[in-house]
Amino acid sequence: YSDYREMARAEAARDDGIDAVAIVTPNHLHHPVACAFMDAGIDVISDKPVTTTLDQALDLVQRQKQSGVIFGVTYAYAAHAMVRQARAMIAAGQLGEIRQIHVEYFQEWALDLTDQSDEIAPWRLDPAKGGDTFTVGDIGTHAEHLATFVTGKNLTAVRADFHVTGGPKSMEDTAFMQLRFDGNIPGTLMVSQAMAGTHCGLRLRVAGTKAGLEWDAENPEYLRYARVNEPAQTIARGYGSAMLPEALRFVRMPQGHPEALSDAWANLYTEFAIAIEARRNGVELSEDLLAYPTLQDGANGMRFVAAAARSNATGNWENC
Repeated sequence: YSDYREMARAEAARDDGIDAVAIVTPNHLHHPVACAFMDAGIDVISDKPVTTTLDQALDLVQRQKQSGVIFGVTYAYAAHAMVRQARAMIAAGQLGEIRQIHVEYFQEWALDLTDQSDEIAPWRLDPAKGGDTFTVGDIGTHAEHLATFVTGKNLTAVRADFHVTGGPKSMEDTAFMQLRFDGNIPGTLMVSQAMAGTHCGLRLRVAGTKAGLEWDAENPEYLRYARVNEPAQTIARGYGSAMLPEALRFVRMPQGHPEALSDAWANLYTEFAIAIEARRNGVELSEDLLAYPTLQDGANGMRFVAAAARSNATGNWENC
């Protein structure tokens, strides 16, 4: 097809039409493409940030309610087995009452990127195509989602400072934030795509009244778990007594046989497929079976981006 609107109409009319569409375009096309396929009754898998504005994201939420389609968002880090392990441990109370949440994501790829760069990446520096933020919308949404997904705590307010620490550009490549979550839980979020010496430095740390845990995307098969006044434990991904059922269903290989980001993507698309198949066949799934990132997660990400941008402009705390 030469046009996504034509594709949506034609595929919806076919008896053997596509099961779903995956939207992996620059950000400004996410909303119109998603609308075309949702309105045609076709399930959607979208890259993040889910739109360029919060209003567009809320519009998609309403359209999904009307159409009833599945809408998954590709926060792929949420599908790592040890991320699901951390989420299950927190839900089971193994950390006690959550008291602090800290997340960071550092990369170096945009260190020399400028508004005049000839590479394909500068579309991200065009507000009409990428939205009002650069790094906050790109990887900040990953960090925000990871923190809320694992802890089960919604982000309620943010105090943000944007910076340019790499090549000269009109949008931020670095941001430092103070956060507040449900129950007035304090936290921090740091992101940069101009941090020399880093590659995929996504790390989450959560502290409770009983214990703390830490997960690092560059060492994704291990979870550091430390009870108060006890030696720290390293929980390894695989089959074993420390792994909880919510994580075991994502395990494919025994301990010592590496899994990585490609396995997380496979886990993510498996959950999308189960949800799509169930909708198409009218099958009711148990509520605890799937935990894939949804359109609502994508909309929450856009609330976070909008609040961070407002905070950077005003210097104040802004509600999410």
